[in-house]
Amino acid sequence: MSLKKKLGMGIASAVMGISLIGGGTFAYFSDTAEANAKFAAGTLDLSVNPTTIVDVNNIKPGDTMLRSFKLVNGGSLDIAEIDLFTDYTVNDVKNNNSEDLGKHIRVNFMLNADKLDFPVWSTTLHDLKNMSPDVIEGNFWSEWFAERGGNLAAGTNDTLYVQYEFVDNGKDQNQFQGDSLELKWTFDGMQGAGVAK
Repeated sequence: MSLKKKLGMGIASAVMGISLIGGGTFAYFSDTAEANAKFAAGTLDLSVNPTTIVDVNNIKPGDTMLRSFKLVNGGSLDIAEIDLFTDYTVNDVKNNNSEDLGKHIRVNFMLNADKLDFPVWSTTLHDLKNMSPDVIEGNFWSEWFAERGGNLAAGTNDTLYVQYEFVDNGKDQNQFQGDSLELKWTFDGMQGAGVAK
């Protein structure tokens, strides 16, 4: 092939490529829009004040100890349910106990300051320790929550009243002399059902 033909073919190819590029472009109106989303999770922050509810010495059968404490919701979400986990240890100083001291300590749950002479629910520490943590829902919390609109609202607190009673069973309870019981309550707060937002 001659140089003229090669140059001619090269120019023709270039023209054809330019025409294809030019023919493949076109003008149009356009617009764009953006949408953003943010999801921030709320918080549950349940605390007890004071953390030591009762600390007494020299109790005897028949003694009662009325105490109050606040459940505080310092979070941003309402608390719709609270479970109570109970644990305790008994220090049997003489190592002579045939019974659990927790069976002789009754807990009387009160609703509020106006009803301190009327327990909503009573049980022993022993029974409370061996119950499912949500069993108090139907026995105490449901009434307590009902007085508060069904939950412990975010940023609020409420006072609970509890009376501890060393039950005098009318029998020989000498085995408990000098003994002590250390109680640990763990409150577990949970959110309510999700809602449309």
